[in-house]
Amino acid sequence: MSDAPKAHSARDLLRELFPDTHRELFGGTDTGASAPTLGLYAVADGRLALVHGDQLAEFTPLDPKGSNALHCDLCHYTRSRSEAKLYRVVVAARRTRYVTLCAPTEPCQGRAGPRGLERLAERIFPIEAVYAE
Repeated sequence: MSDAPKAHSARDLLRELFPDTHRELFGGTDTGASAPTLGLYAVADGRLALVHGDQLAEFTPLDPKGSNALHCDLCHYTRSRSEAKLYRVVVAARRTRYVTLCAPTEPCQGRAGPRGLERLAERIFPIEAVYAE
């Protein structure tokens, strides 16, 4: 069994993140027994997105300060400042989590495997609404 992260199609992500839109575009309900989407994906401006089922968290990179080594929260390797990045994740209106990840994250995800991604997702989710309704 390979520890490499699964590649998900746009249709898979659409089904997990926007089920109503998926039904409108593709009709019916897709009741396959597939596991919910779980992955860490690179997005614009150096940010990362952690997707777990219909939940999405945005990791915003912070400017590196200091010269100490960093401990990756995903694969648990210790890395130099040039090999790891610190990210901020807003999880509630006045709550923020800070996460350190290897750069690039693809090999890190391979070392951590699916269980490592699940543990990271458990630390981040559920994200509470940041605005008042």
